[in-house]
Amino acid sequence: MEKKKIILSGGGTGGHIYPAVSVAEALRRKTNDNVELLFVGAEGKMEMERIPALGYRIVGLPVAGLQRSLSLRNLQLPFKVAKSLRLARRTIRDFGADVVAGFGGYASAPVLWSAQRMGLPTLIQEQNSYAGITNKILGRHAQRICVAYDGMERFFPADRIVRTGNPLRGRFSDRADRSEALAYFGFVPEKPVLMVVGGSLGTRTLNEMMKHWVDPIVKEGKIQVIWQTGKYYEREMDEFMAGKSAQGIWRGAFIDRMDYAYAAADLVVSRSGACTVSELCLVGKPTIFVPSPNVAEDHQTKNAKALVQEGAAEMIPDSEAVQQVIPHALELLSDPERLASLSRHIARLAEENSADRVADEILALVK
Repeated sequence: MEKKKIILSGGGTGGHIYPAVSVAEALRRKTNDNVELLFVGAEGKMEMERIPALGYRIVGLPVAGLQRSLSLRNLQLPFKVAKSLRLARRTIRDFGADVVAGFGGYASAPVLWSAQRMGLPTLIQEQNSYAGITNKILGRHAQRICVAYDGMERFFPADRIVRTGNPLRGRFSDRADRSEALAYFGFVPEKPVLMVVGGSLGTRTLNEMMKHWVDPIVKEGKIQVIWQTGKYYEREMDEFMAGKSAQGIWRGAFIDRMDYAYAAADLVVSRSGACTVSELCLVGKPTIFVPSPNVAEDHQTKNAKALVQEGAAEMIPDSEAVQQVIPHALELLSDPERLASLSRHIARLAEENSADRVADEILALVK
């Protein structure tokens, strides 16, 4: 049987790369490897290293995003877009794609646009609660739009929307043993656990928040904290903590055992990127979101508000986080009824098996 040929495009951040990879894994599983996959990313972005390391082929396009400040790079943008469109058409033609799926990021737009002009079926996986302008334009001609939130007919043709949730790598339905998790972090069962997580590179605001509050947290000894600093801030936080007491604080650039972190945590403080939100829904953890203000079209604030409106999370603006998050977290950790309510409501928003569901929609488009 001739292999199905599918292009998966997207990148720039892990939030665009890993959903595409999880769908690639699902496609291989569902077709018994009777599928040929090609990733398309943006030159110089993390996907150009991450995707080959996972065993997949990738083609890079010279496309780039618009800079918010005045920059010579903005003057180069039209030329990069034109070149990317030419390369996208050539890549689609040479590969012989049956369908093209876009997962967001710079590279998705030229590939999806070219595929639609060439008469190929396309699928968009919109991760956020508020669609960006590029996906709204491309969605007019896409055969399927896979979404993670209700109400997306504001942005896309209602008859083409399928609610699949956001594809994630890993098994979040498997719960680790709490006592093992507490032992892993060196914690005791008598005190509640707050997890502060800022992503693989880290988050300046959340690290500044911990710097501001770490001494009172240790002195009062009421809570235990899992503090993920991110790789970018690791050395700075090491220098800051040198000579300080860290009793009840686990600190690291990465959390290798996220299953243990989720099992141990009673409350999470986190950014509100689309895949992070989906992950927290699956594990059903009460959360205070601190949306990043440095995201295109303020997607993180809109994602967080979508959960706040459902009684499924709380939100504190980035500008107020250093002063307000820890006091509010302490209040929540002393209110088991409120924590239980947040947990119930966020768990109701979880979408299981999202990668398989997106893969099914892609395969349904193969002629």
